[in-house]
Amino acid sequence: MNSTIDPGKKRLNVWLPLLFALVLALGMYLGSKLQTETANGPSIVLRNGGNKLDQILKLVENRYVDSVDTEDLTDKTIAELLTQLDPYSAYIPAANYEEANQPLEGNFEGIGIEFYKLNDTILVVSALSGGPSEQVGLRGGDKIVTVDSVLVAGQNLSNEAIIKKLRGKKGSKVRVGIKRNGQKELMSFTITRDRIPIYSVDIAYLVAPAVGYIKINKFSATTADEFRQAFVKLSSSTPLKGLVLDLRGNPGGYLDAAIRLADEFLPDGKLITYTEGRTQPRRDFNSSSSGLFETGKLVVLIDEGSASASEIVSGAIQDWDRGEVIGRRSFGKGLVQEQFDMRDGSAVRLTVSRYYTPSGRSIQKPYESGKSSDDFLERLERGELFSADSIHQNDSLQFRTASGRLVFGGGGIMPDVFVPADSNKFSDYFNAINNTGTLIQFSYVYADQQREQLERFKTAEAFVKGFQVDAALVQALIAYAKSEGIENKGEAYKKDLDTIRLYLKANIGRQLFSNEAFFPVIQQRDKTLIKALEVLRAK
Repeated sequence: MNSTIDPGKKRLNVWLPLLFALVLALGMYLGSKLQTETANGPSIVLRNGGNKLDQILKLVENRYVDSVDTEDLTDKTIAELLTQLDPYSAYIPAANYEEANQPLEGNFEGIGIEFYKLNDTILVVSALSGGPSEQVGLRGGDKIVTVDSVLVAGQNLSNEAIIKKLRGKKGSKVRVGIKRNGQKELMSFTITRDRIPIYSVDIAYLVAPAVGYIKINKFSATTADEFRQAFVKLSSSTPLKGLVLDLRGNPGGYLDAAIRLADEFLPDGKLITYTEGRTQPRRDFNSSSSGLFETGKLVVLIDEGSASASEIVSGAIQDWDRGEVIGRRSFGKGLVQEQFDMRDGSAVRLTVSRYYTPSGRSIQKPYESGKSSDDFLERLERGELFSADSIHQNDSLQFRTASGRLVFGGGGIMPDVFVPADSNKFSDYFNAINNTGTLIQFSYVYADQQREQLERFKTAEAFVKGFQVDAALVQALIAYAKSEGIENKGEAYKKDLDTIRLYLKANIGRQLFSNEAFFPVIQQRDKTLIKALEVLRAK
């Protein structure tokens, strides 16, 4: 039987092997785009386009060998990414948002006490004036035994655990069991939590006739108002002729707070600082006409811990020759962070610009992205903390103040008058009782046991003038230290006897009157403050 072949079908049979080869080649090509072979088998190759970070996180979530907390992984990835930019850009997880922002907001919600943990006992140092604890009758010297019927005494709780138990939402209640000297039975107080102010002014007092001293520990939302209140109180009886503004150890905070504080010292229309960045045009911040102390003698104290907003204020005072800056070179943080809140409750603090002083100096010290350095240790090794000659000034970054004085850029504010760090070498005995907290613990124990006797001092000023640390009190400290395992061999304490007396008095005063008694005592040997008063007298 003769068979005939359709011409079209014949042509298809001819091309089939070639078509099959082409399809196979195309499949192999596409496959090579989608996966690569490794020693351990195929691995997915991500296509170009889209967000690579999201793709990788999705890949880990879908294909990783073990289960992964992708939210935690995302947080860690973002945090690490931001550390590669500069020292201050940072990620704040949602769980830490409130804690991170609270110090600068100027308040928190709680019961309003200052406490001290002595061994495993929670001692109330003071109930904050006007706060919920003071209103129900808590006072310094009380010991917190229970919180909401749960025993806390003798449990060796951390400070964080104690704070967590005592803080809470405004309007919520907490019941505390208190042991008070002279009372046999445990006392019970129900406290309604409220907003508690976080003060940024540590102390304000007359350090000399007609000379005020105000120490600010940070720049929060309430700093400028706190300063004004403190200044008005100090000058209420006699106008101040001089002022010492202490910004040592102040890490900074809100830009607005720094602007408002500097405005108190400068006449109308003076440039305080300006900011500028790659995507941020220059923005000037000028003083107004509402300053409280625009003409009196002014000294600003700074050191290696003074940063950011502290440097804005001291830089403006220096550039306008408004006052003397005394101490040691400031920290050198001149990068501006803006906070961006995320939908999940987290936030990103991203550096967007730089701070500059009125003369044009950048406050920011040099840094290397992605690397951290111990600047304090480097300064210590160079001898910069003890000698101004050890500070390297960048001659290519010269600027002039309003009067033509030469100042240098390159990071931080160099003081007009340098005061070296305290290089006194204390005895091993004093270092032992001080560094272990034994001296402070004894001060609290003594103040607690002698509270009724010490109540004869009605004010902090009366305590500072009238309380004396006698030989018996020093010997009581030595006996207490011995019970804590610190031996006084060969009367080693005598070398530092004056220092021991000073620290004892200051810490006992803090137990009774908080900072109002602590700073006026401890600052009697403050070399930087002593120099500041000399400068003011010479003006």
